[in-house]
Amino acid sequence: MKKAIVLFSGGLDSTTCLALARAQGFWPLCLAVDYGQRHAVELKSAQRIADSMGAPLRKVHCSLREIGGSALTSTLPVPLQEPAPDKGIPSTYVPARNTIFLALALGLAEAEGARDIFVGVNAVDYSGYPDCRPEFIAAFESLAQLATKAGVEGASFHIHTPLAGLSKAQIIHQGLALGVDFSMTHSCYAPSACGLACGQCESCHLRRRGFLQAGVEDATRYSP
Repeated sequence: MKKAIVLFSGGLDSTTCLALARAQGFWPLCLAVDYGQRHAVELKSAQRIADSMGAPLRKVHCSLREIGGSALTSTLPVPLQEPAPDKGIPSTYVPARNTIFLALALGLAEAEGARDIFVGVNAVDYSGYPDCRPEFIAAFESLAQLATKAGVEGASFHIHTPLAGLSKAQIIHQGLALGVDFSMTHSCYAPSACGLACGQCESCHLRRRGFLQAGVEDATRYSP
């Protein structure tokens, strides 16, 4: 089995991505990033899910709070409304987050002798983040060949984005077909002190709408 690095947040998308990597015959090594996110409860979900799926998880601490510029890494309020990409990039965008995450995954891949990286970016039901677009992924894949010892010596890195063209409902159906327990996942950007989803942030809106459109019960525990 070929080893693959899976960028893993413990959310709906990354968990489905992990299941897909396994289904495609890869031996997945999960990478979770503690970047100072206000919804750090997702890291607990990531550990529980990785353990339940028998996938080792590495956690990297790389705080982006010192950079700021996002409602997820500062005191800016998380917008409690449905995402509207046509109104611009929302304040929950974290500057350079996916660039940094992929760079960390690339470093781990090179160190572990892996040449495949899975990331659950989506360009259909998403908040309009520029670093979720296919052209960004293609550019980073080209960078990986130039920026690494392995690439210079002839290795080819491949960034897998199996969810890029799927709606949230399609992702849910895909995950269920692979045995994903979505009740273990966390998506909320503004959870309560005890970890319950707010049900009002853009991520919660996307999640709720996805389950509704999929015709599947949403087992998420929302704040009353």
